[in-house]
Amino acid sequence: MTARLLPGGPVADAVFADLTPRVAALAEVGVVPGLATLLVGDDSASAGYIRMKIEKAESLGFTAPHVHLPQDATQADVEAVIADFNRADDVHGILVQNPPPPQIDFDAAMALMDPDKDVDGLHPLNMGRLALGMPGPVPCTPAGIEALLAFHGVEISGRHVVVLGRGTTLGRPLAMLLTQKRPTANAAVTLVHTGVPDWSRYTKVADVVIAAAGVPGILRPEHLSEGVVVVGGGVRYEGRKLLPDVDESCAEVASAITPRIGGVGPTTIAMLFRNVVEAAERTVKA
Repeated sequence: MTARLLPGGPVADAVFADLTPRVAALAEVGVVPGLATLLVGDDSASAGYIRMKIEKAESLGFTAPHVHLPQDATQADVEAVIADFNRADDVHGILVQNPPPPQIDFDAAMALMDPDKDVDGLHPLNMGRLALGMPGPVPCTPAGIEALLAFHGVEISGRHVVVLGRGTTLGRPLAMLLTQKRPTANAAVTLVHTGVPDWSRYTKVADVVIAAAGVPGILRPEHLSEGVVVVGGGVRYEGRKLLPDVDESCAEVASAITPRIGGVGPTTIAMLFRNVVEAAERTVKA
């Protein structure tokens, strides 16, 4: 079987095409979306991610204020920057690059962020909104996976989706998202993880398997049934080398699969900017 590829690039392009007229409409009423970023320390990979996001924000017509704190910054330093961003009327989204240096409590910092400016959708209030099906910023990678499946015509309503991984940034919110009553969701979702010794007995009977464990190569052909749809959401980095959860040999049994490079990544970035635009739109409606 030759698996059909499910690239994320065209999905991201469609999202950005939708955002362009919305940004123009905001400009007509005097609102320019603002994405504020905070980088702590001198990690070159983190600096590169922030630089890319700033460049994309500016290309979309956003403002992109940025604060770079030194490696030895304190928790109080980080929280002071977040407080400034919370107060700024021209900042609609706040992004704190993760992971910060070890002396910084990222979760504590996130909890102090204005939840309506939380473009990652990871504030405790926003996770609660997601669980209850209320409007609010949705975590970017789960939202991107839903959009990717819908774009490529992968039907999941009423089908069995197995999510391998229970992390708060992907596995858990994705399971909540895909069970919601919506044409692009409405799935029967099973959430398993590496703490389940026989987790493959669940993936073997799934219509769609989404790997979200952050364990390189954990998902292999012997864990799957013929014709399954496979989405690789989890990755780990060794330096600049990307190590995905899904072994490339899974393409031998899958009917459709995300590529090793250019799958979920582009959709995650697109959803971050969609969250910023939606936050700016909420200020107009308010």
